Amino acid sequence: MSTTVSCDLPRTHTIKHPPRLALHRLRPAFAAVAHRRWDITQVGTENVPGHGPVVLAANHIGFLDGPLMAIVGPRPVHALTKRELYSGPLGAFLTVSGQIPVDRDEPDPLALKTALRVLRDGGVAGLFPERTRGSGEVLTAAGGAAYLAMASGATVVPMAFLGTRLPGTSSTFPPARTRIVMTYGEPLTIAQQGWPRRQSDVRALTETIRQAIITNVRAAEAATGMTLPGPLPDDENSQDAP
Repeated sequence: MSTTVSCDLPRTHTIKHPPRLALHRLRPAFAAVAHRRWDITQVGTENVPGHGPVVLAANHIGFLDGPLMAIVGPRPVHALTKRELYSGPLGAFLTVSGQIPVDRDEPDPLALKTALRVLRDGGVAGLFPERTRGSGEVLTAAGGAAYLAMASGATVVPMAFLGTRLPGTSSTFPPARTRIVMTYGEPLTIAQQGWPRRQSDVRALTETIRQAIITNVRAAEAATGMTLPGPLPDDENSQDAP
């Protein structure tokens, strides 16, 4: 995307695009490993535009949601990932694979600007509007996905995850050969809106996106016979994205 666009408010021309080389090169190998370990099915991949900026907005039930979104889907994804994971070998891997660290507890302009840079460069940003793993019913939604779509004019594709966490468990990963279904719903075409962007408009679009994710989840459940896992069995409060 042109430097001119990156100079629009909020300006992103000085923001570095997250690393792409490893994300693009390693995706096939990691996807093959994931498919060997779990019974993964993707539905509606044709709903993800093959080119141009896309925001993937998904429900969030398991730790595996973020990695699968990034490496198994039809396009490489730079997912906003909780900053607490950026330590040790995992942190190094997340950094080199181009995932975007985000602060869960405070406004994080750098994370949003980095995701916006990805979109302005024609890439895909992934978010979990629920902000934390849970039942996956999307009872609440943060405004990050809506704001990024409005600022960039990116298409929003609602996603549904089923099977990445089994009912009554808080396990990091589901057992081998667990059935996992990733469903991409009908895309939402969002017009780019210049500065300033009103909070009321962000809230309205956030609700539209929330309802689209819910509709996609319900359709996925009906089509597969699978169900959401229900609430986490303890007070664990983990998230991979806002």
